[in-house]
Amino acid sequence: MGHIDSQSLGLNRYRNNDKAIGIGNEFWAATARNGLSGIVANLSEGGYLRTDAGHCFLNFSCCSYLDLDTHPKIIEGAILALQKYGVLDHCISRIRIQLPALLELENRLSTLFRASVITAISASAATAGVLPLLASGHFTGNQKPLMIFDKNAHFSMNLYKPVCADETEVRTSPHNDLNYIADACKSSRRVAYVCDGTYSMGGHAPVKELLALQDKYGLFLYFDDSHSLSIMGAKGEGYVRSSISELNENTIIVATLNKAFGSSGGCIMFGPKGPDAALLVERFGGPLAWSQPMNTAAIGASMASADIHDGPELKTRQDMLQKNIALFDARIGTEQQGNGFPIKLVGASNDKVMAAGLKLYERGFYVSPVFFPIVPKNQAGLRVMVRGGVAEAEMLRLCEILSETDLV
Repeated sequence: MGHIDSQSLGLNRYRNNDKAIGIGNEFWAATARNGLSGIVANLSEGGYLRTDAGHCFLNFSCCSYLDLDTHPKIIEGAILALQKYGVLDHCISRIRIQLPALLELENRLSTLFRASVITAISASAATAGVLPLLASGHFTGNQKPLMIFDKNAHFSMNLYKPVCADETEVRTSPHNDLNYIADACKSSRRVAYVCDGTYSMGGHAPVKELLALQDKYGLFLYFDDSHSLSIMGAKGEGYVRSSISELNENTIIVATLNKAFGSSGGCIMFGPKGPDAALLVERFGGPLAWSQPMNTAAIGASMASADIHDGPELKTRQDMLQKNIALFDARIGTEQQGNGFPIKLVGASNDKVMAAGLKLYERGFYVSPVFFPIVPKNQAGLRVMVRGGVAEAEMLRLCEILSETDLV
């Protein structure tokens, strides 16, 4: 077979696997050689993980920022739901038949998050269902918007650029570039901006400024705020939702229930036209329309987590997390220092990041090395994900080792 000229065929406009794999595989191979991927370990006492060889360590690459994933009430909630309904996965599209518990959960989340909420098997499935409908104009008054994806938008959103581009024009903006977005709003009848509320490599969207552009130009905002759900807001509604007094029809927030919420699944927060939007995605939203609703155990676990979010324990856990974030920020300098979020990217050179990760692991801390295409080329680092349940002594020991480690 002859060589395919991607440029002449208009290919690789939104993704390039050859480039990503060609560069990234070198780092993944090094990660495997150093024993920093494919680790098999069981959870043991005190939140530590232990391998069959007896190596004990704390996981600082875990998104369970409030340590709710091991909460006895959440585990019990999953078990009780299975016992009550007698089925793990009622394998049929929710638009045809659904368990009453699913509607009960969605009503509960709607009250907690002050929005019209529907659930999905995952946040990625929610993204796959909603973004193409946004591109086709079905959330913007049947007017196809210019879709702008933030350069740092998560892979789960970037993956659907080609699909959206089959419906409308798609562009990529520099990270958090408000001027770029404003200029697009001035020259286009309708614009939709797709971004993370809180980014997986640290940092967050300028929500206040984006809302100002929305008020001025009718900008449609699509946020994935998975990394801040539960850790912010009086009821754990997250950074974006807690920054908006009333969720309007020009805003959609997607978040996972797998991270700080401590259960499994995803949720979509809609504004006042939520019921109409929900019906649309149930019928035409890809994975949301197939036989993939949240399973019974996930529903039960999520209901138990909602109980915790509706009580005083949530604030206690949020405060513990903020204490550990402040402790880390006071000792280790990062670009995310002082922002109140748990993800900290400690910069390291490409040739030293693996050795640094190995040193930490040998001394009892798993901190994942990150490299291209996870981060831009030549911007490798150690992604530290702070958790509220880690003891102060261990937080201090982690910071001490990081301070002693040759990173650049």
